[in-house]
Amino acid sequence: MTTEPHIASAFDRDLEAIQAMMLKMGGLVEAALLDAAQALETRDDDLAERVRRGDKAIDALEEQINIEAARLIALRAPTAGDLRTVLTVMKIAASLERCGDYAKNLAKRSSVLSQMSPISGSAGAIRRMAKAVEVLLRESLDSFVQRDARLAADVRLRDAEVDQMYNALFREFLTHMMEDPRNITACMHLHFIAKNIERVGDHATGIAEQVIYLVSGALPEEARPKDDRTSTALPPGAK
Repeated sequence: MTTEPHIASAFDRDLEAIQAMMLKMGGLVEAALLDAAQALETRDDDLAERVRRGDKAIDALEEQINIEAARLIALRAPTAGDLRTVLTVMKIAASLERCGDYAKNLAKRSSVLSQMSPISGSAGAIRRMAKAVEVLLRESLDSFVQRDARLAADVRLRDAEVDQMYNALFREFLTHMMEDPRNITACMHLHFIAKNIERVGDHATGIAEQVIYLVSGALPEEARPKDDRTSTALPPGAK
């Protein structure tokens, strides 16, 4: 009888520790995304390099989360509800690690683009898109902390807004490339940057779906709303 409170307390501490690591990971990813977008806009190669180097810390946190989560499952034999929390944290950490990779890739292309002639208005538009996605990512993590399925559902719906921003940028880059072939290389890099940011938005909504599962025990039945039309887009003026 005397050991049960101790075991429960130890489990709670361990569970809180891996959740804290996951949230720290989220903060690093959010900062990396915004810093990479700023590096692109200001042509700051030093900031871009810091983003690239910082990805190692994000990777290390995911590895530590997986180690601690496996140990927690093996030693503490969590109940079904607690096990669901542990597995959710591991899945969210995996999504955050991918988001960190996208931010690193953004920073790499930012350094390349800083050596090219700028495409008018593109860096500011990329930064605004990155900020919108960072808000989605932050709110998806907030929904986890608060166990707020309603907030998670709202994040999931708003991913379509990011898709619309991506569609607009895609068409803008096509226009620049058609107007002047010398813009093709820079616009291709910018397109990949925009696509990476759009993918972070997808991961943010995936995290929101995991929160809905954590709270309700079931994933959303309806398909996630999407509005990425680039696969069927025609160049401006085409019929």
